[in-house]
Amino acid sequence: MAQQLSIVVWAKKGCSYCNDVKDYLKKHHLAYQMVDVTDHDEFRDILDVKYGVRHVPVVELGVNNQYQGVTEIGIEHLENALQAASEVAPSK
Repeated sequence: MAQQLSIVVWAKKGCSYCNDVKDYLKKHHLAYQMVDVTDHDEFRDILDVKYGVRHVPVVELGVNNQYQGVTEIGIEHLENALQAASEVAPSK
């Protein structure tokens, strides 16, 4: 049975790259949860431990409770990761 794709966006207020990611997901009708790292350095610490980065946006794509982090800046990286994830979790 195919699992649904889970998307988590780590972002901060005033980040144009973060807004680009959220706009892209909305345009493609992809639901996501957001973690706002504004004024929360401890959240950046989590990103550092998980992915070795402290910048945002970071997009986590999850299938079957296994998550992949997209840490590169640019929509093309998100598109490639979404394509790969959709092969594991086809949309309904």
